[in-house]
Parts: sequence; C-alpha cells; structure tokens
Amino acid sequence: MTPTLIDITMITGLDVTSSANPMSLNTKNQYDFRTKSIGGWSGYVAEYMGTGSVTSREHIAFLLMWLEKFLFYGSSCGPTTNWQFIAEALESKRQFPLGKILLGYLYQMLNNASAKIAVGSVVGAGGPWWLLQT
Repeated sequence: MTPTLIDITMITGLDVTSSANPMSLNTKNQYDFRTKSIGGWSGYVAEYMGTGSVTSREHIAFLLMWLEKFLFYGSSCGPTTNWQFIAEALESKRQFPLGKILLGYLYQMLNNASAKIAVGSVVGAGGPWWLLQT
C-alpha cells in the first residue's frame, strides 16, 4: 500500500482540502536569502537571526529551515530556497494544501529512487522518507 491524502492528514494533520491552484502562491520571492557558502545551518541561523521582535524576513527564514530540515528533508542537507514560496504562504497565514504538496513530493522522490535502483545507481538519503516509516 502507498500513502494517500487521508494518511497524510492522519499522520501529519496537514491541510489537504484547500485549493491546489499554484497561481495563488507567490511566483516571485518576497526576500532574497543567501544559502550557498554560508557555512551550513549554523551559518544560516547566524545570518538570519535577529534580536528583538521577530520580523517577517526572520519568520520566513525560520520556516524555510523548518521545511527543509524537518518536513521535506532536502538532498542537499543544507539551506536552500526550494520551499520559499511555501514559507511565504505560511508566514502570510494563507490557506493552501501543504499535505498535497508533501504527498506529491513523496511520490516524486519514490519515482526517482525506483529509477535509480533500476539502473543500479545509489539512492540518495534526501526526501521525506520519514513519511514511509510512520
């Protein structure tokens, strides 16, 4: 059996019922974040952590880190802006189907892994493998 939208809702509690219209999400990023040559996650945190009350930029930077490290678990194992459009939608409290995006990414990762196995290539550790273990 493979995970379904019901499984995503039961395991994660993420929204799967909102409109999946990609045009409702940002196509141009609100902020520019440096992620290369920054010294990994510790350099990223040092660069974008401020003092005092949290700004919109700091909140989006945190959400980017959270999405990359704990939800999608990117193959780079370091900071990226791959999920910035999601971080910005979360920060602005817009309703969107994060559960559908996660499930789609899981199936994309499984497709890539099976294609690599078919040709005898090494399968990378990046991706939401944790979702299959639950």
